[in-house]
Amino acid sequence: MTKLNSAFMIGNIEIPHRTVLAPMAGVTNSAFRTIAKEFGAGLVVMEMVSDKGILYNNEKTLHMLHIDEGEHPVSIQLFGNDGDSLARAAEFIQANTKTNLVDINMGCPVNKIVKNEAGAMWLKDPDKIYQVVKTVKSVLNIPLTVKMRTGWADNSLAVENALAAEEAGVAALAMHGRTREQMYTGHCDHETLAQVAQAIKTIPFIGNGDIKTVEDAKFMIDEVGCDAVMIGRGALNNPYLFTQINHFFETGEVLPDLTFAKKLAIAYDHLSRLVDLKGEKIAVREFRGLAPYYLRGTSGAAKIRGAVARAETLDQVKEIFDRIPT
Repeated sequence: MTKLNSAFMIGNIEIPHRTVLAPMAGVTNSAFRTIAKEFGAGLVVMEMVSDKGILYNNEKTLHMLHIDEGEHPVSIQLFGNDGDSLARAAEFIQANTKTNLVDINMGCPVNKIVKNEAGAMWLKDPDKIYQVVKTVKSVLNIPLTVKMRTGWADNSLAVENALAAEEAGVAALAMHGRTREQMYTGHCDHETLAQVAQAIKTIPFIGNGDIKTVEDAKFMIDEVGCDAVMIGRGALNNPYLFTQINHFFETGEVLPDLTFAKKLAIAYDHLSRLVDLKGEKIAVREFRGLAPYYLRGTSGAAKIRGAVARAETLDQVKEIFDRIPT
């Protein structure tokens, strides 16, 4: 049985806790990654980055590659539809950033991505998975990982896809317990994840999907058989979840949830870091989409969201937050 409070290895990189921040587009830039890291995430994964954006020197894409000193270990996730192009982008990342790992996105279900034959499209063909992993791994000295889903329309290739990636040489595999067709609906398919966990023999298997509590994380490791848990949306309104899970794995004690006042303080800290990263105008605009996660469950949340959506400056958001009864 996995020792819950121990570190684990991805290739030659030690991951100090069995909790991983999932890559989330528009969310897991260095502003949020540093928050997750401070709350105890063992590994943080960058929002997915286009291989073509890197190869064409797209300014916005290159800016996304910023890594803060306090983030390590950190992984950069690439998406693309061609092994050679992904390999060249991975080479660039290895040479020009301080990332510890490279990850290939084989799970994104969004139409814009799959229409370009990337993301979850890889799940249709285990042979293609094998070839692309082999190609990208051949240019890297740092570990390569993959994040995928249980399948495209069903889970029939889940084990085969996972084994193809393992055989081709990935250093770890993360799997979200939903198919592409499910998008984010329904429930995490623990049964399929357990089958994959049993099949994978030589690398860490990281379970992802519906991890919102300490108990969910424990179930994913003890019952499903994963080596670690990857948390996405569950951490977005509560990055303190990393602290709670790590503490539970070490002591068996469940720490109480944060007060709403403390959650608001984290939200404001998140915005402040975004301002430092992107400038006030862009940061406040992006925060309009993030604030609802922190405000969920608050009385009058819709009214507060509306006020944040009209805010233009950091000070205006602070004024709105200061007026919220906590």
